[in-house]
Amino acid sequence: MTTHQSTQTMKPATAAKKLGVYLQATPAEFQEGVVSRAELNALQADPPEWLQELRRNGPHPRPVVASKLGVSIAGLARGGVTEPLTTEQIDALKQESPEWLQRERTTQAEVRKETVRLKEKKAEQAQKADRDN
Repeated sequence: MTTHQSTQTMKPATAAKKLGVYLQATPAEFQEGVVSRAELNALQADPPEWLQELRRNGPHPRPVVASKLGVSIAGLARGGVTEPLTTEQIDALKQESPEWLQRERTTQAEVRKETVRLKEKKAEQAQKADRDN
């Protein structure tokens, strides 16, 4: 009996998300086709010029914009940023440092601290439970 291994493919939107790029800024052939797992791995291992350019200058999707600004995606929305931004626009926002960005960065820092605190508390409880058993 012969087994046929099917090639795992994904939609261009999924591949763009995994590559951290804005789908609408990718070449038409990327947007219109399907991407195999092997093709995705090849793009990640040896990115073509268009991919390097998108990663360097954008436009960037919201998760990348949020990360570069040090805020959450929800924080971007609260700040009125709903469209993809270029690296130049992100840098300009950092320079301007509007009040909403400062506030969202503070919120994000507090969330990170609380996440660490909860993780440490959970680890302590696990150690205590191990000692008690």
